[in-house]
Amino acid sequence: MMRKNDVYRLSLSALFLALALVLPFLTGQIPQLGSALLPMHLPVLLCGFVCGWPWGLAVGLIAPLLRTMLFGMPPLMPTAVAMAFELAAYGCFSGLLYERLSKTSLKGTARVFVALAAAMLLGRAVWGVASFVLYTLFLTKTFTVALFVAGAFINAWPGILAQLVLVPLIVLALERAKLIPIAGKPKPVSAN
Repeated sequence: MMRKNDVYRLSLSALFLALALVLPFLTGQIPQLGSALLPMHLPVLLCGFVCGWPWGLAVGLIAPLLRTMLFGMPPLMPTAVAMAFELAAYGCFSGLLYERLSKTSLKGTARVFVALAAAMLLGRAVWGVASFVLYTLFLTKTFTVALFVAGAFINAWPGILAQLVLVPLIVLALERAKLIPIAGKPKPVSAN
């Protein structure tokens, strides 16, 4: 039987998954714009912070694959599969690092920013490794360091900037509103 907190996290995770499916429509299905703004990344990162690492990992893993099945975008190979690994890493590391850093001397914005920046770097590294493996096994094209740098940083800088600004603002606002405690676990649901 699920406890109330599990139902709460499951409900919030479903909300973040829905946002990950819908937000890419804001880019007008233009792949170059989507690659720059990274609309699926924001809800997955927030899910890790708000619901914890297991939920963030699950939402990150499911979102790109489900979006491909429902809407045909992003293309399954190699894009959606590599994104599934990347977003799973984002959700996992944002939640895990946020929880771990809450037990250190880092406070407020610094704690959230360090967890976010580390999760973003680790997620991009996972994307690079997954892309290299997928390109090597399934495509004739070689995944080079130049492709990694372009895909992970150069083309994605608007989305990176948006994440670095929006995620800390949202997480800190949720903390101040006492909707999520500092340890990254949702507030217990009351019996009423």
